[in-house]
Amino acid sequence: MIYIYIDKSKLKLLLLKKSLMGQYEVSSYQKRHNVTFIDDQGNVTNIDLLASAIKEATTSLSQNGKDKELYVVLPQTAFYILRTEVPMDVVPGAVDSFVKEKIRSSLSEEIDSYISDYLSIQKENQREITIAVLEKSKWKGYQDAISLLGLRATSVIPDTIAYFTMFEKTLRKEKKEQILYVNFEDSELVAYRFDSYGPLETPRFYSLVNDNKSLEDVLKKQVGEFEKEVKLNRLILSGKDSDTIRQDTFTKNTGVWTNPLKRIIPQFYQEYLKILLVPGAKPLPILEYDVCVGAFIFSLEHKQFSVLKKNSTSSASLLSLPKANLPKKEVFIFLSSFLLSFLLFIVLSSLNVQKFITLPMKATPTPTTVPSPIPATPTPSPSIARKDLKIKVLNGSGIAGKATVVKNILKEKGYEEILTDNADNYDFTTTVIQVKKNQTGISEMVKTDLKDNVVSPKIAELDDKETADVVITFGTDFK
Repeated sequence: MIYIYIDKSKLKLLLLKKSLMGQYEVSSYQKRHNVTFIDDQGNVTNIDLLASAIKEATTSLSQNGKDKELYVVLPQTAFYILRTEVPMDVVPGAVDSFVKEKIRSSLSEEIDSYISDYLSIQKENQREITIAVLEKSKWKGYQDAISLLGLRATSVIPDTIAYFTMFEKTLRKEKKEQILYVNFEDSELVAYRFDSYGPLETPRFYSLVNDNKSLEDVLKKQVGEFEKEVKLNRLILSGKDSDTIRQDTFTKNTGVWTNPLKRIIPQFYQEYLKILLVPGAKPLPILEYDVCVGAFIFSLEHKQFSVLKKNSTSSASLLSLPKANLPKKEVFIFLSSFLLSFLLFIVLSSLNVQKFITLPMKATPTPTTVPSPIPATPTPSPSIARKDLKIKVLNGSGIAGKATVVKNILKEKGYEEILTDNADNYDFTTTVIQVKKNQTGISEMVKTDLKDNVVSPKIAELDDKETADVVITFGTDFK
């Protein structure tokens, strides 16, 4: 299997060869070219140039030429990304009708001019569909380039769906979040917006980063523009140049809670790391190939998804199958045999079989009434798990290094996302636990977890605009 990402002038490939143990040997390739393969709308600018670049990449990875299946990942600019909410009582078989109607009402051309597929996500009492729609005329440019090399496209996946797969498991089921996914490499910043149900229709944000414009400055300005419409809950940071970013300072400088992808992968996607083997026992450069790794995980978890499978069966179909010439004699014999078998079944069914067969009657046992056990009263528990809470620890005591001690105590209790900083002053004699309005369950949980360290902390309300869920400002009373 080859996962190939095609951007304006850049190719990224992962070659995965499955072993007898169910693992995959991984080879990688990427190159930035001096020519433009696709324009800002995702159209192929030169088929021969694209085919030549793909051939160079695949040849360098697979010398035997046996790897013919391609999972093609394209920028969201090549697709129309549509969203629609589907009522919970709609049966799965009827979802296709909702999808077709959404495409028909959103796009001007005939529906047969497109190929598409959709991703359905359900949370709580809401189900939303993300539809990836690709024009057949646009796809033809990619297909022609691939066909020149004797390759076959197994699936086409938008890069935003691949990116979404890389952090979907971190999202809370009970809350709808707004997320900004940022890829930073080679002094280029590319960002997409998501919510808990997948990629949004909004265009991607692109910017160069240099000595005059730092990554934090560019993002802080853009976050301010985004938050004129909606507040962002978190920022996912990826790309090979993101490896040196510190989560705490980056969150403070951009104003959005930051999750580096390098921390997400070991915690939530460990099972996939175990099956991806790189020669020489080197670690897989996930930050560089996040879009290809995401496409691989997505294709395993959503085997039925393929924009190509939704192609029209009309004569203009790009993937129409060749007509088979079946021999007439064999077809006649098959149909005759089937018809005779069917008539014989009807005749036998009309006979009164009970005239010939007498079955013994079984005695009906008298049911014994068994008293139902009294169910145990469940112990109430907070609706949010400790590992899902974002906690900020502020040093209000002035004791150097104490914030790290508090952070380690919280980690032992099961909390994972913890930032540390100094409070506005060091005059706190009483520890303060701040949570947002109507979250008393969380405050009691944190208070209980810290009962061995602080006896009577003060519980206060936290501003809804705060990115953290809990802010603990510890004072001199914290042991």
